[in-house]
Amino acid sequence: MEKIVKSESEWRELLSEEEFQVCRQKGTERAFTGEYNAEKADGIYRCRCCGQPLFSSETKYDSGSGWPSFYQPSEEEVVAINRDVSHGMVREEVVCARCEAHLGHVFPDGPAPTGLRYCINSLSLKLDTDGDE
Repeated sequence: MEKIVKSESEWRELLSEEEFQVCRQKGTERAFTGEYNAEKADGIYRCRCCGQPLFSSETKYDSGSGWPSFYQPSEEEVVAINRDVSHGMVREEVVCARCEAHLGHVFPDGPAPTGLRYCINSLSLKLDTDGDE
């Protein structure tokens, strides 16, 4: 997979201020406010920054957390996990493996078959209802 690298000004031209704050500055949208939290449409959730397919609607579930939640990415190599020690916590940050956009965090309290909850910001995603990868 070819990495995508852009300058801060290039990202700012492509993203809204809110998208930039979440995707490029590791922000978090408020719970229950995101466009995709209650979304039920079938499709592929792509990275807002680079378009890489990240999650399938088939693995999306209602975690009650207030953010779109998935139990696995579409393929293991499309996301990377980084240690996050911000805000006095130790968490596992999920980023796009292609452009390093901040997506959210992964927690070990999800459903079968993985037991994982990928808790993802709607602002980091773009739903492709055509589902073409």
